[in-house]
Amino acid sequence: MKVHQNERFHNREVRGLRTWAPALGAAAPRLVAVDEALRAVVITALPGRPLHGAVLAPEQETMAFHRIGALARRIHQASPPRPAPADSGPAVAKAGPHLAGARPHLLPGDEEFVRDVVRQAKDLPPLEWVETHGDFQLRNILHDPDTRAAYDHGEDSGSFVAVIDLERSEPGPAVRDLVRLSDAWHGRPDLLAGFLAGYGRPLTPAEQARLVTDTALDAVSAIAYGAAHADPELVERGRRTLARLRAEHHDSPSPTGEPW
Repeated sequence: MKVHQNERFHNREVRGLRTWAPALGAAAPRLVAVDEALRAVVITALPGRPLHGAVLAPEQETMAFHRIGALARRIHQASPPRPAPADSGPAVAKAGPHLAGARPHLLPGDEEFVRDVVRQAKDLPPLEWVETHGDFQLRNILHDPDTRAAYDHGEDSGSFVAVIDLERSEPGPAVRDLVRLSDAWHGRPDLLAGFLAGYGRPLTPAEQARLVTDTALDAVSAIAYGAAHADPELVERGRRTLARLRAEHHDSPSPTGEPW
């Protein structure tokens, strides 16, 4: 049984378990019971351990990321895409407070980069909304090399991969699920290629631009939250992400043709 302290997280998880999770079959938990008064859910157990920190051979990692891409595709295709609601762009309004909390932990140039990203965000085109997991990262993806699942969605045979923790699930742009995952394939083009092969398509230029924006904002949020809650690992992840983004995109053209 899982009990939510936050009603919003409870509602999101229940909705995800009732809407898109069944489309994943054995690769997602199944909802058994809900107690709205207690904000509790009972779900089925899944085999495996989180991929975060797992040590796999390179070919096993590539296969795992192929499966992760297939999971993302099945989540995003669980219901027809819909136009983005008005004023549903990147959460730039939160950038100021998050920068204030993160500032003592930022490297020189980090804040300027984030503010440049925020300024460019107003010119990003809207992206269609789909179902999203919302916290799609290796901590929430289980891997079991000893389990062979009966996949019936056309994926090749291989070890079992599943997704858990749906409490941030809600409709949004598909790249929402790549924000925290993208750190895992940094410096590993084979893992990115494996993911995209499983996903079934490359990202569009508009999605790539939105991914930069959302990842930068998420990194600053992580630093501010980690600093406030004594979580040095979260702070380090945010700092590492900003350094990566600056190296990859600071001198690259944004959708407006200007450097970030």
